[in-house]
Amino acid sequence: MKKLALVTLMGVALAASAAALKTDPAKSTVSAVFKQMNVPVESKFKKYTVAIDYDAAKPDASKATVEVETASLDVGDADMNKEVAKKEWFNSAQFPKATFVSTAIKSAGAGKLTVTGKLTIKGKTADISFPLTVKADGGKQVFEGALPIKRLAYNIGEGEWKDTGMVADEVTIKFHVVAQ
Repeated sequence: MKKLALVTLMGVALAASAAALKTDPAKSTVSAVFKQMNVPVESKFKKYTVAIDYDAAKPDASKATVEVETASLDVGDADMNKEVAKKEWFNSAQFPKATFVSTAIKSAGAGKLTVTGKLTIKGKTADISFPLTVKADGGKQVFEGALPIKRLAYNIGEGEWKDTGMVADEVTIKFHVVAQ
């Protein structure tokens, strides 16, 4: 009898959780958009992992985790790519990954979610919240969103780079994740 109760509880717990999705890296992107000398620049991260547990019928049971390798930011020039990995910027040797871990995902209407969680970059963690859209596309789920941050809040751009005249403080992290 106890075994039956335990099996039943485990089944209920599994049924209540969201479904783990497999992301398609070839169709997904994570990028940073910033202004350099007042000109918008979009640079893509080449290496990242996204884990999403999502059930459209129960978005509140969903979870998401994103890890981005900071040294993988491609700003379009090999020397500049090395520069952004240095201590003044991402300090990728000491902080190789930036992470986001959701703490809540709530429905915000048809095809819209509000995601709350903890963003950690360069050893600094902050609570954040942002809108996300999700749509079905040929048996896959497409998640899109944009998260505005202030780079200086995470010590990205130290020393002479704290001056926002060359590189603006405002950065938008954009993502397009395709999963099934």
